[in-house]
Amino acid sequence: MTGATASRSYVGIAPRNRSADAFTQVELTHIEKRLENWIRFGRKVREQVLDRSRRVFFYRPRSVFAFVRWASNDFGTITSRIDIVRAVVPGEPFQTLPFVRPGGEILLRIEGWPKVERILQHIDAVEAIGIDATDVSPDHWRHVHNRLTVGHQPRAYTVDQHQAFLLRRRAEP
Repeated sequence: MTGATASRSYVGIAPRNRSADAFTQVELTHIEKRLENWIRFGRKVREQVLDRSRRVFFYRPRSVFAFVRWASNDFGTITSRIDIVRAVVPGEPFQTLPFVRPGGEILLRIEGWPKVERILQHIDAVEAIGIDATDVSPDHWRHVHNRLTVGHQPRAYTVDQHQAFLLRRRAEP
């Protein structure tokens, strides 16, 4: 499900067979002062230009990216949102969200410009300590989501936490 009509998150299973379906596709649109969908961080493997205002980014399974959506009308901003998403492996369950095919594991979902701005500042702080936000522990993004959802300040991500996450990931089967 894609497009502005999709406002809820649904659960599905990523297709197993077709190699083209192995990538998560994110459609980005830029219509000046009306609609802006953009990626804050993430390692795309391919980009397809659809027209002057639209393009599609492709992400490998298990890669993490931040997808920002903003829209306005004649009266001002109508939506500001950021989702930090982990691309799914074929055959793995996923949640759907607009403009992302087939969907992904949503690690963080925040709405409203003040909160979105705090997430962008949090990402800047992670990058300021020399860590690519794409490589941050998924559990940290869940922590940030949970803390902001209840109005609390999330804890900063540290180099020590990152090293511990990398060691745990290496030890996994």
